[in-house]
Amino acid sequence: MQDPKTIQTSKANPNDSAHRVAIARAVHQLLDEPRVLDDPLSLSLLGSELGKAVSADPFAYNDSSARSMRAGIVARSLLSEDTLNAAVARGVSQVVSLGAGLDTYALRYGASMPHVNLYEVDQPAMLKLKQDRVAQAGLTIPAKMQFVAVDLTRPSWLEVLSGAGLDCTQPVAISWMGVSPYLTPEQVCNVLESVAGLPPGSIIVFDYRVATNLLNPIEQSIVAVSERIFAAMGEPWLSQFHPATLVEGLQGMGFAQVDNNDTTSLNQRYFQRRKDGLQIVGGGFNYIVALR
Repeated sequence: MQDPKTIQTSKANPNDSAHRVAIARAVHQLLDEPRVLDDPLSLSLLGSELGKAVSADPFAYNDSSARSMRAGIVARSLLSEDTLNAAVARGVSQVVSLGAGLDTYALRYGASMPHVNLYEVDQPAMLKLKQDRVAQAGLTIPAKMQFVAVDLTRPSWLEVLSGAGLDCTQPVAISWMGVSPYLTPEQVCNVLESVAGLPPGSIIVFDYRVATNLLNPIEQSIVAVSERIFAAMGEPWLSQFHPATLVEGLQGMGFAQVDNNDTTSLNQRYFQRRKDGLQIVGGGFNYIVALR
């Protein structure tokens, strides 16, 4: 039988990193106890062949590095969903997922929030794949969920969303996970400046790479390996930031509250007292929640 890891990378997928994230979320459902992220749809969106392979042998994705990556993906997903749900609870009626990939938040929550407009933003090929997988799995797209093709390297990305119906005069809750490393520092700041121009009450949650010189030697080695893997996939990492400098920059843009979360804080928040030892190893990424 073909190795599931080979299946994962041998297909002409628009975005292999999207599949790695979806696999991690699916394996969390299959292996980790207790499960802290309920995502029963993640396996379905992998497609028939890859979904069957992961389901048949999830342990193929359970070495130490895969567990750490899985913990990071689960934690960032929880932080994102907690942030979006809190925004909706206080009255925000527009939710945007930038670089949505194969994420299932809108599919899982859309029916329970019929008053909320949901926008999934990604490259055209990824959006087409996502919609095909949703149809193949027999899932229902919420009535107020839209797929919008946007190039985040262009300053006009928010105008494109506005053209799709986003009301930029009203608060927006934005999740932007797993994308900033693939943009240059200037492009990342351009996206954040656009969000800073949205009305008060808007919020963005995103992750970013911590400047390598701030990491210890072991963490630097882990990051170097990851960099090579993603570069070989055609998805090189292009940006990294000093946390204090990024927080200061966001405050200067007009964000009223900026919370920077490191891996230690997320491990304490989501993975305390686990028998299986699931946790994020290393401090290569931080996670910010910024409120206008």
